[in-house]
Amino acid sequence: MRDSTVTIALLYPELLGTYGDGGNAVVLASRLRWRGIGADVLTFRAGETVPTSCDMYLMGGGEDGPQALAARELSESGALHTAVDSGAVVFGTCAGIQVLGHEFANPDGTPHPGLGLLDVRTVRGTGKRAIGELLSEPVLDGLPRLTGYENHGAVTHLGPEVKPLGRVLTGLGNGGGDGSEGAVCGRILATYMHGPALARNPALADLLLSWVVGSTLAPLDDSEVDELRAERLRFVKRARWHRNR
Repeated sequence: MRDSTVTIALLYPELLGTYGDGGNAVVLASRLRWRGIGADVLTFRAGETVPTSCDMYLMGGGEDGPQALAARELSESGALHTAVDSGAVVFGTCAGIQVLGHEFANPDGTPHPGLGLLDVRTVRGTGKRAIGELLSEPVLDGLPRLTGYENHGAVTHLGPEVKPLGRVLTGLGNGGGDGSEGAVCGRILATYMHGPALARNPALADLLLSWVVGSTLAPLDDSEVDELRAERLRFVKRARWHRNR
């Protein structure tokens, strides 16, 4: 963290905000302020200059055309690369994991270059679209089971320089046949979970924030979120039971 206020950059919400993932910025800022830590959320739209000095950068889900535009703008500016080199934290959701990787699929299946910040490659899926509840067992220590909602037709393959965020229990996740969900490398973390993901998984939000502030954060009363998580887990359990009847 560069000073006493954490700056959170929300990138291209009009392009990468189809599923309400901008709510992740609200969650992060709120969890900082509840602890007495200053937080500023800065929104940058397509065509605007993205600074390299923010502490965190967020990218959400989007359709093929807007996703390609976002990738081109970020690639041409190099701002996110410079920020990562300076220690910034990056959180990407759905289209975010694809844009952060080496390449993703155009609508016709041809590859479109990504940013190359994550060692992943995304191709167009050939099976059923992944739509529904997504539940995974986290690979990172100290996190509870992760819950979200997925809606994508792509398949993301992880390279040797990344590890998965979790192992799929319900849903499809990355869809590459290895049961992985999401990707983590250094201070970059990406997932296919919507919800928004950090509203459903406050421990994941706090993990990202701990990377920024450089220490473990004081606990918060998450009883209301715990009720939401419990309801979602019950829903997944019931859905499993009905499928297996």
